[in-house]
Amino acid sequence: MNVDQLTSAIINGINAGGEQFLEAVLAGVALPVLWIAILALHLGRPYLLGMMSKFTLRLGADLLWMVYAGARDFLIVTGFVMSFMYFFPDVVNTDPLPVTGGLAASCLFAVLLVKLVTKGDDNDARVYTINSFLLGLGALLYLIPYVLGTQANAVAAGGVQAWSNGLVSNTNPVLAAWLSLIAVGVVAILGIAAVVYSLRAPAKPAEEPAAA
Repeated sequence: MNVDQLTSAIINGINAGGEQFLEAVLAGVALPVLWIAILALHLGRPYLLGMMSKFTLRLGADLLWMVYAGARDFLIVTGFVMSFMYFFPDVVNTDPLPVTGGLAASCLFAVLLVKLVTKGDDNDARVYTINSFLLGLGALLYLIPYVLGTQANAVAAGGVQAWSNGLVSNTNPVLAAWLSLIAVGVVAILGIAAVVYSLRAPAKPAEEPAAA
């Protein structure tokens, strides 16, 4: 092995190790915390509204709501961006990740689409219910295989071990690859719907004066 080959092997090893470390940190630390934080902020909305009603200064209530809504939506976008690795079958087949992580990311994107279509209306109880269902489903799809699969896999034994292996992507590669492709398809369909809605929405105000 010459110097060039040795240098190339070292660089490739560092890159592969860094990539796996980053994916492990995102899947094992960042995303579980994000999911819990997103659920806490979303479900804490009634408490926040009750607290805002006690404000004597309207400006203070408005600022608190802006911070709350901005933090909640920012975490949803961040969670979806961090979940991009679940859309690549080669990644989920290599690393020990929650097998349904891609479907959980699809739920986050669906929440963003609902916010786009409803123009971020937080006063509609129906919109709140839909978002609650999507976020709850996404959290279950991520946290259950994370706890019972990725984490329990190290201590499980016997029949429980086999069941736990089915929830980890690299020990159940066929299912993981299919779920990854399904998640990509769902996000693609939702993305097309978002683009169509965004392109059609600006034309509506122009049509109303013309009709009048």
